[in-house]
Amino acid sequence: MKNKNILLCAVFGLLAFGSCKKDFLDKNPLNSVSSQIFWASETDVQTALAGVYSRLQQNYLGYERVYMDALSDNAFPYQNTNQANLLEMTTGSISPALSGVLPNLYSSPYRAITSCNYFLDNVDRAPITDAKKNLYKGEVRFIRALAYFDLVQNFGGVPININYPKTVDEVKIAKSTKEQVYAFIQQDLDFAIANLPNEKYNGHAVKGSAQGIKARVLITQQKWAEAVPVLREIMTDNRFALSNNYAALFRTGGQATAAVNSEIMFSTQYLAPTNPQRTSPGAAGMDIELGWFSLIQPYKDLADDYEMTDGKPSAESPLFSAANPYANRDPRLDLTMKLPNETWRNSAGVIWSGFTQSFTGFLMEKYVDLSRAPISAATATLTDQDYIHLRYADILLMYAEAQNEVSGPDATVYKAIDDVRQRTGIAMPITDRAKYATQATLRNYIRHERRIEFALEGQRYNDLKRWNIAHTKLPTLRTPAGVALIFETKNYVLPFPASELDNNPQLVQNPNY
Repeated sequence: MKNKNILLCAVFGLLAFGSCKKDFLDKNPLNSVSSQIFWASETDVQTALAGVYSRLQQNYLGYERVYMDALSDNAFPYQNTNQANLLEMTTGSISPALSGVLPNLYSSPYRAITSCNYFLDNVDRAPITDAKKNLYKGEVRFIRALAYFDLVQNFGGVPININYPKTVDEVKIAKSTKEQVYAFIQQDLDFAIANLPNEKYNGHAVKGSAQGIKARVLITQQKWAEAVPVLREIMTDNRFALSNNYAALFRTGGQATAAVNSEIMFSTQYLAPTNPQRTSPGAAGMDIELGWFSLIQPYKDLADDYEMTDGKPSAESPLFSAANPYANRDPRLDLTMKLPNETWRNSAGVIWSGFTQSFTGFLMEKYVDLSRAPISAATATLTDQDYIHLRYADILLMYAEAQNEVSGPDATVYKAIDDVRQRTGIAMPITDRAKYATQATLRNYIRHERRIEFALEGQRYNDLKRWNIAHTKLPTLRTPAGVALIFETKNYVLPFPASELDNNPQLVQNPNY
C-alpha cells in the first residue's frame, strides 16, 4: 500500500505546476487530468515537465540539501524536526530502523525517478516533433540521472527502474551493482548533453548543466582523465562565468541579476508567494530554519580553516590575533557564517537578534536573506531563494582537481584555483606555487579550497566520502555536548531503510548492517 501511494503521488505530482521556469511557477495547478486525453499538445508536455521539476523541491533534492553539511565536519545539526536524526547519523546511530533523514535520502530520489519514467513512457504520444521530444526527454533524463547519482553516492548499488511501473510488483526487483548504476547515469547524461541546448541556464537544464554533473559523476569514480575534457569544454565555451557578488549568489535578488546568476548552472527553483520553500506543515524555509531557528551551526573547525587575507593559515600569518581571531580572514568566512559578536541587521539597519542561541559559537549566514528580518512565520511566503546544485566555481575546482590527478600541478590548475580565489569581492592572494608545488600538496590545497568555497552548501559530506577520508576526519570532532563524531568504514555506504526491505523482498541489505 505504501508503494502504491508513492506511485499515485508521483503521477499527481507530475501535474503540479504550469511551467518549470521561475517566472511561471505561480500558475494555478491542474486538479485532475485524464491520462486518456492528456499528452494531446505541447502545453500538456510542458505541464508534465514542470511536474517533474517540482520533484526537486522535496527533501535533499531541494533547499534542505544544505543539511547534508551537518553530516560532515562542517556543521552541527540542531533540533531539525523536518529532517529528524541528523545528529544521530553523525554519532554512531546509523541503522536500517532510523527514521527521518535516512528514508528521506532514499525515497525522494525514487519519487523523482518515478515521475521521470512516467514522462518518458508517455511523451511520444504528444503531437510534437522528434527534436522537441528529444529536448524534453533530455531535461527529464538529466533529472533522472541527478536522482540516481544521489542514490548511488549514499547507498551504492540500488534497483534501477527504467519504466513507470504498471503494478506495485514491478518495482520489487534486486539492486544493480554500483557500476551498473553509474553506467545508467552516464547514458542519461550523454543523451541530455546531445539534446539539450547549448545556452545559458534559464531554469531548464541545458547542455552545460548535464556536462557539469557528468564531470562530478566522473570525478566521484576517480575517472580523472575522462573528466578533464568535459570540464575544459565548459570552460572554453564561455556560457558561464563567476558571479561578481559571492553573497548575492544565495539570495533571491542576486539570483535575478545577470552578473550574479551567470555562475548558476542548475538549481532547484522556488517562487514567492505561491511556491515558496515551505509553508506546510508549518512556516519554514531557509530564512526561518537557518536565520531564526539556527538549525545549522557551523563548527569552529570550519571557521578556523579559512585563511588570513595574506593567503596564509592563521598559525603562519602575522595578521592573526588571538584577541580577535576572525578578523583579517578570507572574506568568504563572514559571508558564509555569523561570527561571534557579529551583529545582524536588515537592509534598513534594524538589528535582528531573534535567532536561537548557537552552541558552537557560529550560525549559518549563507542563503539567509536578512533583508526580510525581522524573520517570522509571516516571512515564510517570501522565502524563495533557489538552491544551487551546480555553479561555475565547481567547474573550475573540479578541473583543478582532475587535472592535478592526471599530471600534477600545471599553469592551468593554478589558474583555475586562482580564478575562484580572486573573484570580484573576494580577492584572495593567488596560490603559493612554491608551497603547493607537488601533486600531493596541491591535492590537499584544492580540497581545502573546495571546503571554503562550498561551505554549508551540502557538498562536503560527499566530498569527504569520495576522498575516502570521512572515517579519519569526522572522529576528530565533537558535538557541543562533547560527544565524538563517529564514521565507520561501513558508513561509506548507508543501510537501506527497513521499510524498503519490507516492501521489496528482492532488496538485499548492504553489508555490515
